[in-house]
Amino acid sequence: MKRCFESRVGAALLACAALAGLFSLTSPDVSAQGIIRETPKDVVPARLVVTAPPIVTLDGKPDRLSPGSRIRSLNNMLVLSGTVVGQNLPVVYRRDSSGLVHEVWILTPEEYEKLASANTPSGIQAFNQLLTLIFGTRR
Repeated sequence: MKRCFESRVGAALLACAALAGLFSLTSPDVSAQGIIRETPKDVVPARLVVTAPPIVTLDGKPDRLSPGSRIRSLNNMLVLSGTVVGQNLPVVYRRDSSGLVHEVWILTPEEYEKLASANTPSGIQAFNQLLTLIFGTRR
């Protein structure tokens, strides 16, 4: 009985070693790639304050986060809405099809000032160029 158990353990270890060998044969470039933060499309700059999730205010006006909403930090990591309660955050956001706030990207104060001051005649083009510049420098 004991010998049967030991042979199964040995076979499982051999299978794991073979699998590890296969993974080591993959290109090292794949594991060296960093996460690239994509430039969001159709976003609006605002100041976000999470009062009591999912209730938020955008530029002082009451609003609501959608179910499954995502708040992304400067490092493109997900931030739980409960961890930023009461903080006045500079963000760009996108709404879902029902009009609720669905995706939020937190910006630095400098990035927000650049985006907020893009109210020129060609503001939309300047806004998109600034977004590409901001998100292109983050790796």
